[in-house]
Amino acid sequence: MPARRDQPVISMHHNLYLVALSILVAIQASYVGLNLALRIPAAFAIDRRLLIAASAITLSVGIWSMHFIGMLSMGMASKVDYLVLPTLLSLLLCVLVTGIAVYLASLRSRHLLAVAAGVMGLGITTMHYVGMIALNSSARMTYDPAYVVVSFAIAVTASGLALWLAFSAERRPPLFLCATFLGCAVSGMHYTAMAGTAFDFSIAGQTVPTSFISSDTLAVIVSFVAFAISGIFMLTLVPMRAAADRGNPTPRTPQDGADDFHDAGLPGGAAADPRAGNPAGLLDAAASGLLPIEKNGNRFHIAANEVVSVHANAHYTYVFNGRDDLFCPLSITEIFERLPKPAFYRTHRSYIVNLEHVGRVKKSGDAAVAELDSPVRRTVPISRARVADLRQELAAHQSRRHSGVL
Repeated sequence: MPARRDQPVISMHHNLYLVALSILVAIQASYVGLNLALRIPAAFAIDRRLLIAASAITLSVGIWSMHFIGMLSMGMASKVDYLVLPTLLSLLLCVLVTGIAVYLASLRSRHLLAVAAGVMGLGITTMHYVGMIALNSSARMTYDPAYVVVSFAIAVTASGLALWLAFSAERRPPLFLCATFLGCAVSGMHYTAMAGTAFDFSIAGQTVPTSFISSDTLAVIVSFVAFAISGIFMLTLVPMRAAADRGNPTPRTPQDGADDFHDAGLPGGAAADPRAGNPAGLLDAAASGLLPIEKNGNRFHIAANEVVSVHANAHYTYVFNGRDDLFCPLSITEIFERLPKPAFYRTHRSYIVNLEHVGRVKKSGDAAVAELDSPVRRTVPISRARVADLRQELAAHQSRRHSGVL
């Protein structure tokens, strides 16, 4: 509803330097957040949860900071007080919604990707209008419904494009381009919504406490905090994952990787050699291609045809069955020896995949990843030297399947 003529409505003008700073904060946070999110499909257990949390926090702090700096860039007709509770609520809401959107996008399903775009767009828009409640003690605000709809459309469309480019495009463009789209989604939504907002300061008191910090200084502090949070996550999580995902320059046999992992031992204290000191029945399990796994304190075996991928983690391994990561006390070398060949292929010193569940091989940096066709979508890194060999193995596997050998 437009404001009455007798209402002291401000004319909209902005500090262009702070506007540029707000957009820069949004793009920077989007870059780090998407960088972390892209590593989620190849992670598991605690690493997976850490990356989801770090990506959500980085994105939400950047989104919230962009909106806050955008508000500071406005020239107000009167001094305003920001209520603390709505301001914090908008941040917490942004963390929750962004985390859900990042997780859904990391599953790499086109259907879920559309849901993630809607969730993220709705979260950005809701966060903005919840945050605007913080000004209620200083001004009465009215919103033009057309601008509300347009701002929501911008947030959903640009978020969807950014997530699609990052997670589903056949050949992903530079990450900075994806981050720019997402940063523009946040900034475009904010400034479009503000263009459709009218302020009435008639309810403001005659005397308003003067802030000891200028808007420019506060904007710099907020942007510094946003950059610092992104930098901490980037320095602590990205090198860790990069080291784990880096392939070897030359192909290695399963025996070559034996020294890379300490033998964890078999259940019951068995030695590294599966034929030495095994409990009763373990030899039969090994001969049958069964793998010992543990879940919720229970020990049982999983058949080879139920294994989608295997990931080594320090001294132990995790077997992925398409939905869950199951702990296995064997080393990855022992597991590879038990699994039937050529159905299983060691793509990396730390990874094994079931060729039956490889959806496609996709270039990633100077190497590649295998996208798994499973209920819970996941990618597996491929050493650069093994990409061509894996493609040949996949072609041979498809040929055997069509000829009825499998």
